[in-house]
Amino acid sequence: MDRFKVVVTDYEFQTLAPEQEVLSSLNVEFVATQCRTEEEVISACRDADAIINQYAPISAEVIAQLEKCKIISRYGVGVNTVDVDAATEKGIIVANVTDYSIDEVSDHALALLLSLARKIVKLNHEVKSGTWNFNVGKPIYRLRGRTLGLVGLGRIPQALAKKAQAFGLRVIAYDPYVPAKVADELNVQLLGLNDVFRQSDYISVHAPLTKETKGMISDEQFNLAKKELIIVNTARGPVIDESALIRALQEGKISGAGLDVTECEPIQPDNPLLKMENVVITPHVAWYSEESEKELKRKTAQNVADVLSGYYPTYLVNHNVKEKMRLKEKGLYV
Repeated sequence: MDRFKVVVTDYEFQTLAPEQEVLSSLNVEFVATQCRTEEEVISACRDADAIINQYAPISAEVIAQLEKCKIISRYGVGVNTVDVDAATEKGIIVANVTDYSIDEVSDHALALLLSLARKIVKLNHEVKSGTWNFNVGKPIYRLRGRTLGLVGLGRIPQALAKKAQAFGLRVIAYDPYVPAKVADELNVQLLGLNDVFRQSDYISVHAPLTKETKGMISDEQFNLAKKELIIVNTARGPVIDESALIRALQEGKISGAGLDVTECEPIQPDNPLLKMENVVITPHVAWYSEESEKELKRKTAQNVADVLSGYYPTYLVNHNVKEKMRLKEKGLYV
């Protein structure tokens, strides 16, 4: 059997044992690196049969230098680190993991919303600073009867919609790719993006980062929003024009923001968002639980194992690649 070279371009995990376990049945040389630049990825991956990727850039320039790569499998749902068109053109499969942290991310989005709506972080700080006075948190509004707008209505926001409705929130959404039937079954009204901003008391962002969605939430949307609006983002930072968000917060056009992602990660120490008491920021952790991390790592590696074994992976992103390669279909991986 041929010996395959599998390269991990970069990772934040303490161990890669789950990946190695999944690949152990194959004759694999497993190489873990910490690439940051295109040049480093090319050097590490030029002769790789498969690539596992977290944040390192796999651009068209990188892909052009790959000599025998069959699959790029990404930790997570988004594939914005990979030039999918270039990979497809070269006959390289791109895979992700679309279902590993649905509860974690929807829970985290709701936690950010609740902490801001109830002013938990501010009140906690006041108490620990010696102030025992509920008035410092005013105004706080009742959740029941208010409106949550979702930007995106995929699996995660669908889960969030159900959880939010349990709090008595009306849910509306913007997603041009979701059938009306899906929204109807969730009791969610589909609207245009600007109408979602006009009507919402809270907004949770769940759109993937693409050329079309980059900066899609900007001054126009914030100018339409209620002054009480709280916006939460657990998707990708650049979906929101961060300069416009900062202006909207500074000028009182909206009342708060809960961010698990930012335009630049890690967030720069001079970012004005860090000094705003009506902004809660977490370090891109919404996806994480002990269970979801193990699931993510195993499924990312399983994509690689599938392709190296002659099968299309369960989590195939670029279906058009099938025009350039012939692999066997397989059942769902569980």
